Amino acid sequence: MLARRLFFSLSFLMTIAAVSDCLNAAGPEPIPLWPDGAPGAKGDGELDIPLVRIYEPEGTNTGTAVVILPGGGYGGLAMDHEGHQIAKWWNRQGVTGLVVTYRHGSRYQHPAPLQDAQRAIRYARAHAEQLKIDPNRVGVMGFSAGGHLASTVSTHFDSGDANSDDDVAKQSSRPDFSVLCYPVISMKDAPAHRGSRKNLLGENPDPELIENLSNHLQVTAETPPTFVFHTAEDPVVPVQNALLYYSALMEHGVAAELHIYQKGRHGVGLAPNDPVLSSWPQRLLDWMRANNFLTADKRVSVSGAVEVGGEPLRWGMIAFQSVDREASPSAATLVSGGKFAISEVDGPVPGSYSVSVVDMGTFARQPSIEDATTVSPGAKQDDVNVVIPEGATASFEFQFDQQ
Repeated sequence: MLARRLFFSLSFLMTIAAVSDCLNAAGPEPIPLWPDGAPGAKGDGELDIPLVRIYEPEGTNTGTAVVILPGGGYGGLAMDHEGHQIAKWWNRQGVTGLVVTYRHGSRYQHPAPLQDAQRAIRYARAHAEQLKIDPNRVGVMGFSAGGHLASTVSTHFDSGDANSDDDVAKQSSRPDFSVLCYPVISMKDAPAHRGSRKNLLGENPDPELIENLSNHLQVTAETPPTFVFHTAEDPVVPVQNALLYYSALMEHGVAAELHIYQKGRHGVGLAPNDPVLSSWPQRLLDWMRANNFLTADKRVSVSGAVEVGGEPLRWGMIAFQSVDREASPSAATLVSGGKFAISEVDGPVPGSYSVSVVDMGTFARQPSIEDATTVSPGAKQDDVNVVIPEGATASFEFQFDQQ
């Protein structure tokens, strides 16, 4: 009897704790995206009012913002693991998250979801000063059907209406970067997610509309840089969607990175306890830093020479890693014949950097057998440090003793 009472008491306390956690996780106060009513609104109920919840960063604010579009097949919204939890993750990286409750379902088909997503991007820019963000570093991120919406807003955008009386409407709806997570991309038969297509376009959509919203067919050179994440065994949204979009980005010369994990089901969100899949957010963060989306500083081209033991380094690597700001991009390149050069596009930003150098042997007609040798680890305070100055270029000469 005592054991049963103890079990009941523990269960009751756990229930109370769970309810308390749910209340605490309610998130920021929702803000209507259209104070005077959304275009094409069919009422004024909860499902008729698109909303945005703004999550401010914890600690350091990089000035970057991400508009987050949860998935749900255009029939619902996975607001927890593809919205709230994602925004909190961004906050830990110093990024402002804006989670959008966009209109969806048979009541609101295309173009309502697109209008809401575009409005959220414009809203972020119009309120940049209030939100303490850079209006030129506003990205979009979507999961599953939200990934389709994110790719739609990345391929269907405009510069805003300069003549509007609405400050929000004056802003551009083009995201500065896109993050697509196990996204629906195509509305065509083969790789399409039929549920998303039906909810967004109806039972018998116009073939031209199917074409227009198969977003791999709408990519241009103006499509923003994109990070794509998917799993090969996704049984709900075929991985071909991600492959089609990435191929289109490559065809049009758009900067992009693609990560396809072999294992993983659909709808994993951050995959927090998966030993392998949980690495994808770190890959995203690496990509954000590599593309300098986490600072407003202008990048600098770096070139120079490396000698080891009085001789030019034959073949190796040199890397610059920021020591004073975690958000700053690192920069790395090959050294050949003692020379290296990193273009402004891929260079570091002004600040203090540690320099690591690795001797990778030689590259010659006659094969040799040499181990890679660390010449400068670049990880300790007493290693080689340099200051990258402001300006277009920087040049350095490094001389190391033979290891």
